[in-house]
Amino acid sequence: MIHPHTELRFISSEIGYGVVATQFIPKGTICWAFDAFDQVFSPAQVGALDQLHKDILNKYSYRDAAGNLVLCWDNARFVNHSFNSSLVSTAYNFELAVRDIQPGEELTDDYGYLNVWEPFDALTEPGSPRTRVLPNDLLHFHAAWDAQLIEAFRHFHHVAQPLVGLIEPAYAAKVQAVAAGQAPMDSIVNCYYHGQDVPALR
Repeated sequence: MIHPHTELRFISSEIGYGVVATQFIPKGTICWAFDAFDQVFSPAQVGALDQLHKDILNKYSYRDAAGNLVLCWDNARFVNHSFNSSLVSTAYNFELAVRDIQPGEELTDDYGYLNVWEPFDALTEPGSPRTRVLPNDLLHFHAAWDAQLIEAFRHFHHVAQPLVGLIEPAYAAKVQAVAAGQAPMDSIVNCYYHGQDVPALR
């Protein structure tokens, strides 16, 4: 589920639509969390789909650490890529704002931590030498993303958290301990899919 203080807006003819903040969202806020309406498709289920539905998954889903494709049911599926993303995924099945997000600012993910199944070229951005998103980006950039998350977690208990109730029970105690500085954070590298098989999307 995407943060309630967001909406879908047209960004540009080059980018299309994206998710934009309607109110100030401070650093450390959960901006997306996996919920009961999000759909999870195993590789076998993907292979059995017709091409129309495969194309939808290819455009809007991400791959989890088990190799499943996850299709978000709400506007979260429209969050665009940025090499300087405002959100970063955690090992706890939710994403944090790693900087303050102003009203009218787009919420973005770095697709490098979403286990893409094929490389793709992305728009160049100031401050980033990267121009391609690769399936193994998590193995190369997890330390930088971890550093952003550790800093964001310091704000976790000091900001409004409308999505905190969606934290899965298996992670709840650990998240509270990490945010309180009482336990080390699990690395985002835990989100990496180590398998070699590629979903049969074609």
